[in-house]
Amino acid sequence: MRTPVLLSTVAALALGLALPGLAAAQDAAVAPPAPVFDIVRRATDLPPPLATVGPRHHIVNLETTEVIGQVEDGTTFTYWTYNNRVPGPFVRVRVGDTVEVNMTNAADNMMMHNVDFHAVTGPGGGAAATAANPGETKSFTFKALAPGLYVYHCATPMVSQHIANGMYGLILVEPEGGLPAVDHEFYVMQGELYTEEEMGTPGLLTESVEHLMNEQPTYYVMNGAFKALTGDNALQAEVGDTARIYFGVGGPNKISSFHVIGEIFDHVYRDASLTSPPITDVQTVLVPPGGATVVELKFEVPGSYIMVDHALSRVDRGAAGIIVVTGAQNPDVFRGDVDAHNHMEH
Repeated sequence: MRTPVLLSTVAALALGLALPGLAAAQDAAVAPPAPVFDIVRRATDLPPPLATVGPRHHIVNLETTEVIGQVEDGTTFTYWTYNNRVPGPFVRVRVGDTVEVNMTNAADNMMMHNVDFHAVTGPGGGAAATAANPGETKSFTFKALAPGLYVYHCATPMVSQHIANGMYGLILVEPEGGLPAVDHEFYVMQGELYTEEEMGTPGLLTESVEHLMNEQPTYYVMNGAFKALTGDNALQAEVGDTARIYFGVGGPNKISSFHVIGEIFDHVYRDASLTSPPITDVQTVLVPPGGATVVELKFEVPGSYIMVDHALSRVDRGAAGIIVVTGAQNPDVFRGDVDAHNHMEH
């Protein structure tokens, strides 16, 4: 039997051989762990209604980034984003305004990116004009011709991959005169994450193109992560307040049955058409991928109200948020014992 020969570290390196664990230790010493970003877009992170003067020239600056973000406690994923958040920034203009879009693809990215605005009348919604390699900035200008709430997203092939990894957002084109005043406006988008690993697997998850192509999401998310709009990120209102929710679906594949448990939508701008009369007293709204809706509701009773996709197995995969309503009880509307702890936590 041959006796094993033990090489010293110096000898091994001289011979170009790898010792177990040595390369990993050297890499760890040279490269610190990548930072983990808070990629969740808060529902209150949107600009206020526009003043009545116009027309206006808006400048929209977008930076595409590829960052590691937290999906849930102990679990991360490499997101592709606009401005480090999912969804991207809420863009607000008014019909007739001119919009200048400047899109920079961060220099340390690996992929080409662009942006396609559904509110744009022009080739690719701006996608062809903004196709940028890492380190490049591309621009285009468009006139907002039609009021509505529109999705924007990356349209670089494979388009579904870029969207699934987080590259989507909303642009509101207000009608002439704006929208009726409400006490609160909220920004919520649903999307899907496709990974090789099972939901809840610790560590950095790996994207799965196979699951994406088979339309088998690991997570359904609202504003980027598993039940992201709960806990400290829950929406807040008081009894008697009115609220408007701008809701969109990035997708890329699944329709959403948007519903708020314990509430009825007073007004729904179906398919986000702001020039059609809203329909009234609606329980659940269907929103396709690449589509949006605008819903309005008034809170009559305090409590925790859960926003869901009413394909309810998706709630357990992350598609849920909380609206916390505080204020005096209203026994004429609702009377009953409610467990104060019977609400969803992050």
